[in-house]
Amino acid sequence: MKFGLKAAAAALILSASLALTACGGGASGANNAAGAKTTTLTLGAVQEIRSWDPAQAHVGHFLQPYQAAYDSLLLREPDGKLSPMLATAWKYNDANTKLTVDLRTDVTFSDGAKFDADAAKANLDHFKKANGPQMAQLTAVSGVRVVDADTIELDLTAPDPSLEFYLSQAAGLMGSPKALGTEGIKTEPVGSGPYVMDKAATVKDSQSVFTARKDYWNKDVQKFEKVTFKILVDLTARTNALVSGQVDATLLDPKTGKQAEGAKMKLAATEVDWQGLTLFDRDGAKNPGLKDVRVRQAINYAFDRKTILDQVMLGQGTPTSQPFGKASGAWVEELENKYPYDPAKAKALLKEAGYEAGLVLQVPSVPGFETQLAVIKQQLADVGVTLEVGSAITNTYTTDVAAQKFTSMYFSLFQGEPWVAINQIISTKALYNPFKTTTPELQAKIDAVQNGGKDAGKLAQEVNKYVVEQAWFAPLFRVNQMYYHNAKIDVTPQIQMAVPSIYNYSPAK
Repeated sequence: MKFGLKAAAAALILSASLALTACGGGASGANNAAGAKTTTLTLGAVQEIRSWDPAQAHVGHFLQPYQAAYDSLLLREPDGKLSPMLATAWKYNDANTKLTVDLRTDVTFSDGAKFDADAAKANLDHFKKANGPQMAQLTAVSGVRVVDADTIELDLTAPDPSLEFYLSQAAGLMGSPKALGTEGIKTEPVGSGPYVMDKAATVKDSQSVFTARKDYWNKDVQKFEKVTFKILVDLTARTNALVSGQVDATLLDPKTGKQAEGAKMKLAATEVDWQGLTLFDRDGAKNPGLKDVRVRQAINYAFDRKTILDQVMLGQGTPTSQPFGKASGAWVEELENKYPYDPAKAKALLKEAGYEAGLVLQVPSVPGFETQLAVIKQQLADVGVTLEVGSAITNTYTTDVAAQKFTSMYFSLFQGEPWVAINQIISTKALYNPFKTTTPELQAKIDAVQNGGKDAGKLAQEVNKYVVEQAWFAPLFRVNQMYYHNAKIDVTPQIQMAVPSIYNYSPAK
């Protein structure tokens, strides 16, 4: 079955697209002849992959290593545009409750199994049942049906404006149906991707090594003969490894970035997250003061965002008053400085709300944000708000947030696609809306986004305006994710990802 883009045309589009997309890459081959392009890429990875089962794939930092072994149904370009990959074309029905996906017919997995509609269905079914960290990506999918050898249909219980995005992420990774659910795939990925794992060279908790797959269907994305992910959790270790030439690229921060720049490393920066206060208890269940919008607005006016950014992040980022980033489609220019630094106005609002004598705001201590907490504590004190910093959150923080343990928290949150962000921080299903705050007005705006189809991003601007006006959050700034690389490789940043997609590397020109 074919529709929209023809398979041959889509293949040409994909080939050209990936050739342009993969304009980054690197190598550690120090013995190359003068002027010869490097053939190996060594990346400093910030986390270890615990299972290579594609259904256990995560997003962000975790997604990149999976891309070495697994193709996804859709390809997400560096600018966020979605292009064909294993899927050649896709379209919704008029109600946006059925997505029909046309598939490539010339792809095999590394174990020889054929990629077809049955394989795609097996992967999507497995993803829904495997209880992986991103299983919510297919929550709206009630079933997957094979139409013919190269076509599947995804039935949805309700429209999901993020489904196409998810099919370029963890949910779209395709593994061999013969390997899905086996013990072996946990330690050795079996996909249709550009690289295969070198088990002999791979060392648990140390490095994962991949070599170019000889029969891969699209040679344009194979920029290297070997790709190595060195596990370097410690920031100082990553910095030293980059400067000394042990790795070609890695994620640093503003402070360590100065050392990298001193060693002539190149910066590929992108704004991925926003940092600030999440004012959870907007109904005043545990902190009555937070029920009053004037109190929440006063907190926003208390912050000199530019000064905090300069002090804490060495200016690496952009001050903002809104939780949606520019790339989301929900960003609104006039909201960028909705709450300028105005301590006098903050004090006046607190007085109007009956908190002239002061207000206490309790937050947990979040590892890595100690400096930020110290600075905002002082600025809040200047307007009459006492910030009490409690015990440090641990690896149970998600359960603690969901259990309404915190009325507020300083955190860094992802600025993703509008529907992703809404269901992360705003809707009653969102983890970071633990008190389930909502109003009929807000819910109507959220429903409009869900049913908005191609207009979802623009409709999400109304959600953004509402939560900013109601001061659900106190964003301070969007921070630069600082990805450094050496001169052997070129790297294109990936929008909304701290580390670039594996396709964004290439030998330096």
